[in-house]
Amino acid sequence: MKDPENTLIMEMTHGEVVISLRPDLAPNHVARIKELARDGFYDGIVFHRVIEGFMAQTGDPTGTGMGGSGQNLKAEFNDGHHGRGVCSMARAMDPDSADSQFFICFDDAGFLNGQYTVWGEVISGMENVDKIKRGEPVQDPDKIISLKVAADA
Repeated sequence: MKDPENTLIMEMTHGEVVISLRPDLAPNHVARIKELARDGFYDGIVFHRVIEGFMAQTGDPTGTGMGGSGQNLKAEFNDGHHGRGVCSMARAMDPDSADSQFFICFDDAGFLNGQYTVWGEVISGMENVDKIKRGEPVQDPDKIISLKVAADA
């Protein structure tokens, strides 16, 4: 692990997932995700929207897709490509409505490029992401047990 301060360790239902953060692409989003992780915000949150061949979405404490931390972020659309393992912020129609919800791409989703903020990429454990139960909403959903900044783990 080359930069523990910019690496997340996510323990989830099916095992560990390691995410490399990209402050070069989205410094404000990375800072907010690290802040939320350090506060334990993501611990116990479910993957509420999981679409086969597309993505797994999490980060809503209500588990409905309608909640968040209460702090919207200004969009940091960037050149990051929405490919397999990429982590990007979910948002409503307003480009500046991203909050705490994010998704991990299962496959190439380049049609999202430039419209959503890429902030990281899975560097190990993608096989565990692939095991997340599918659904909209997901019945008996898988969850994040803990999400930590590697420097703190």
